[in-house]
Amino acid sequence: MQSTRKHWLAMVLFSVLLLCGAANLRAAADSLVWHKQQERVDADIHAWPLPRLLEKVAAATGWQVYLEPSASHEVSVKFKDLPSGQALRSLLGDLNFVMIPETNAPSRLYVFRTSLQQATRRIRAPAKADTTATPIPNQIVVTLKPGSKTKIEDLARMLGAKIIRRMDDKNSYLLQFEDAAATDYARTQLADNPDVQSTDSNYAFAPPPNVDFPLDGATPDLQLKPKDNDGNCQLVIGMPDTPFQSLGSNLDAFMKPVIHVAGNYQPPATQLTHGTAMAETALKGIQQAMMKSASTNGTATSIKIQPVDVYGASETTTTFDVANGIVQAVNNGANVINLSLGGSGDSQFLHNIIIQVTQQGIPIYAAAGNEPVTTPTYPAAYPEVVAVTASDQSGKLADYANRGSFIDMIAPGDNVVGFNGQSYLVEGTSTSTAIASGLAAGFAYSAGACADQAQSLLQKALKPASLKP
Repeated sequence: MQSTRKHWLAMVLFSVLLLCGAANLRAAADSLVWHKQQERVDADIHAWPLPRLLEKVAAATGWQVYLEPSASHEVSVKFKDLPSGQALRSLLGDLNFVMIPETNAPSRLYVFRTSLQQATRRIRAPAKADTTATPIPNQIVVTLKPGSKTKIEDLARMLGAKIIRRMDDKNSYLLQFEDAAATDYARTQLADNPDVQSTDSNYAFAPPPNVDFPLDGATPDLQLKPKDNDGNCQLVIGMPDTPFQSLGSNLDAFMKPVIHVAGNYQPPATQLTHGTAMAETALKGIQQAMMKSASTNGTATSIKIQPVDVYGASETTTTFDVANGIVQAVNNGANVINLSLGGSGDSQFLHNIIIQVTQQGIPIYAAAGNEPVTTPTYPAAYPEVVAVTASDQSGKLADYANRGSFIDMIAPGDNVVGFNGQSYLVEGTSTSTAIASGLAAGFAYSAGACADQAQSLLQKALKPASLKP
């Protein structure tokens, strides 16, 4: 009897293993291949949820994909070499979809059950592996001790290095070496040099999110009016970001001249930049704060934005250039800092600059990151920084937003900005950060105070209670 029971259990276990193996084989075999040039599609899919399918479509095509939040569909199809339109019909079953092609921007795909206007949930392609935690090869950040008699030019010459960036007021310099061997040798020499205060690696920040998604019919509602400063504290939001453009004659009065730390690059006048979008978004935050305050008479304000281009012509920036951008903004009067950027590289040099700035009572707001993970994003994860994540249109945590324990507040993750007569939707924790820094400056202005005095009130109002105990 016992032998029969063992045999039966063994057969059951074997059957379960066979079923699991079959499921794993099916999962491994599932595929969606989109031949973009030929506009033909192959699919072998079993029981994919709709968001997963649309993530794959977004990754394969580069389209901007939007889904009606209540729409659901389980995808199980198999076909080969279908035209893309027929493929979408087969993939989406009884759901409706509309494709809107664009000339100078990604095409838009709306998937919905009731109406196109209800397709408001952005479906993003799966995030690519983050390589920003790896130091930039053959670069060393060198900080000399105050009063050092050693000149950085002599030190660089002795080490066979080029000085590619300078922060003379902080005695800090970025050195470039010929190869890894020269870099390693320099590190050993610098470690024994009594005039060297510290050395650090330099890290890249990933390109900021695209802001080129045009909208039809929506127009920004900014009603701010500039006025001369009439108090003891001139509020200025420092904004290290990508290159900046004109916001238009009605808003340019809020912008101070651009500071360039990564080359004097002028972006195309026809393509909205991330920096331009964030500046306008910060102005919206200012307006919202002032309209909520009973003490503010109208929407006239003396608040300014200090734009600092830390990208230049490059798609990426570095921790050294961001640190320099912060310092230059503060040197030019900024008393709020907005960092709508970030990466996974933990730079002690950047952290030291942030400590020095926040010790002056200057709050720093930084983006938590646009991946639904809990891992740190820097500089947001530094304890001195106010880390801002994104909410969706219902006020809940956006499905793309970081929810790590380092996060301090949550703010809306989307905004509509105007550029060259066209309206654009901008999304992400970058947007949330710009709104937060604008709110901070606006609350401070309404209270007749400096920005640090409004920070605790703002943080309490936007604290993500569901994310932190």
